[in-house]
Amino acid sequence: MRTMHWRTMSLVVAAFLLGAFAAGSGTLGAARLQGLGDAGLHLIARVVGLDDQRTAASANVLSEHEIEVLDSMPPQSQAELLLERSINHYRGANEQIAARVRGWRGRIELNTRLNQLFVTAINSDDLTVRVAGIEVDIAARNLTKDVSTVDRLEEAARTGAQGPRVNAMWDLALIGNRGVEPARVFDILMASLHDENENIRYWAVEGLAYLAADSAIEPLLGMFHDDPSPTIRERAACGLAQSGMFSAEQRRSAVPRLLDFADDASLDDQTRSWVFQALRDITGQSLPRDAHVWRDWYQRHLKVER
Repeated sequence: MRTMHWRTMSLVVAAFLLGAFAAGSGTLGAARLQGLGDAGLHLIARVVGLDDQRTAASANVLSEHEIEVLDSMPPQSQAELLLERSINHYRGANEQIAARVRGWRGRIELNTRLNQLFVTAINSDDLTVRVAGIEVDIAARNLTKDVSTVDRLEEAARTGAQGPRVNAMWDLALIGNRGVEPARVFDILMASLHDENENIRYWAVEGLAYLAADSAIEPLLGMFHDDPSPTIRERAACGLAQSGMFSAEQRRSAVPRLLDFADDASLDDQTRSWVFQALRDITGQSLPRDAHVWRDWYQRHLKVER
């Protein structure tokens, strides 16, 4: 009840202030502003703008009330609530997911709501939120995080028909990222990296980006540079620069090769534009599409950090 009270009061205050603004320069508007007094004018002066620094709206901690009612909620609702709280960086949300996710396996589904949350989570700038999304997806896909799953899926991932094969590769990448036989999963994905079927190559690239082993960086660079399909090249670039489960440090390790690509006249204009986009995404720098400028920046900054 306390939560509802505070939300109601917030709406009342907001409506009152909006009414004061809407009254504009009229007599009634002036009277309302006078009634607000110094405190009211101070409130108005503190309106937060889009160009302000990040400003906390609350303590963003999972409330005692929410924790208390979790056990009475069905697993689907638990997963949806906690993943939403994780995305919004509520303290305690990831710990609750870790404690409950095993019990969700086979009892939740990636419905429209949860899938939207999953997509948002795996695109977060916080790697722990991406992990939360991965854990929820593993539970929704009813995967056991042990070697038996690798044994069960390996044949399909290597030689299955397209649909079962790409699903098996994705499943293996997810559990491999969570520490289940990552070296073996890497070998399985690598076996499909140069398949003649473009869709198989696509999911091998995607799988390597989500497996996020150090050994996956070089193959992804190779696919970015050499694959005949622009779709695959773009996906490899995205996996290196922003998507998937690589850490910022792992992504920075690709910069020297990307600088070589920036100078490579054999690449078409589209691929070279992706090179500079990847460099911007990895470093956070907005520099011209000029390999010499980027090399100079790298020598003065990132190379020193390495």
